[in-house]
Amino acid sequence: QLQASGGGLVQSGGSLRLSCAASESIFSINVMGWYRQAPGKQRVVVATITRGGRATYGDSVKGRFTISRDNAKNTLYLQMDSLRPEDTAVYYCNNIPPTNYWGPGTQVTVSS
Repeated sequence: QLQASGGGLVQSGGSLRLSCAASESIFSINVMGWYRQAPGKQRVVVATITRGGRATYGDSVKGRFTISRDNAKNTLYLQMDSLRPEDTAVYYCNNIPPTNYWGPGTQVTVSS
C-alpha cells in the first residue's frame, strides 16, 4: 500500500530523490506527506503536498527539499538537496493525517 524507495548513503552536501508508490485508496486522499524518524527520536513531518500541488515544509528542510506528486501514477516524490548529517533518518510516506500502515520506509544516511 505504501512503498518508499530511493534512500541510501550520501556525503554531506549530496542529493537523493525518494519515491513512494501508494495504492489508489491512499493516494486519493487530498494531502500526502513525507515523514522521517531519526534514531531515538519521534517520527516527524518533513513536507506535505495537496492533490493540487500546494506544498509545505518543515523549517529544517525548507529551501533544500522539494516534494512533488504524480496523481496519475499514485506516486509521491521527495527531492533532497544539500543533505546534512542531521537529515539521517528512516523516511516514510503517508497521508496527512497518517493511516495506520506505515510500510518499511527507506533509510537515508548522510555522512559528514
